[in-house]
Amino acid sequence: MTIRNWIKFFFNALWIGGLVTAIIGLIVRWEFFSSYLQSGETWQFLGALLWMVFLGFTMSVIAQMGFFAYLTVHQFGVNIFRSLTLWNWVQLLIIVIVLFDLVFFRFRLTSEDTGRSLLYLTLLASLVIVSGITAYLKAQWTKKHTLISALFFMIVITTLEWLPALMVRSGNIDTWVTILLFPLLAVNSYQILALPKYNTMSDVDKAKLDERRAARRQKAKAASSK
Repeated sequence: MTIRNWIKFFFNALWIGGLVTAIIGLIVRWEFFSSYLQSGETWQFLGALLWMVFLGFTMSVIAQMGFFAYLTVHQFGVNIFRSLTLWNWVQLLIIVIVLFDLVFFRFRLTSEDTGRSLLYLTLLASLVIVSGITAYLKAQWTKKHTLISALFFMIVITTLEWLPALMVRSGNIDTWVTILLFPLLAVNSYQILALPKYNTMSDVDKAKLDERRAARRQKAKAASSK
């Protein structure tokens, strides 16, 4: 990917993270935001909303770091197992382990608090459904064998990026766990689906650059022969 296309890719992902976080934050913390509107504190409302946008920017950067780390891990996995089929089976196993860990260790579900259990099961369903749709689209738009890799990235890598929030034990953590999941899902979906487009654009840019260089060399040769 060329630097120009990488910058476009980076800032598009950045704005997606900020926008999604702001929208989800308004929905999940509406009582907090509405208190400013009811009291006429417009600037405080805008300041709190802007803080949510910057939080989304942070989550976008984390998601982008995770994405490029995964590209390296994926290449290592293919090289180590020397078979894409075997590597896909390993990825499926890791997906199952990660989902098991989420349900039985990270979510800490209890029968006494059905509301919280319902919230976390909804978050789990959102993770799996969005990941499944993204992986399906990736396989349809590129190659079928990318289905498992895309699913692995969307579930496992997103969970790793989400993990710091899940590990917090105090405060209004359920709210922040909810808010932080969706920008990660949005940015990761964008990255894995949009990357081929930017790679193609980069190839076109490189071809045009090579043509310009060849044209300049020809002009230089023509000028030197006169």
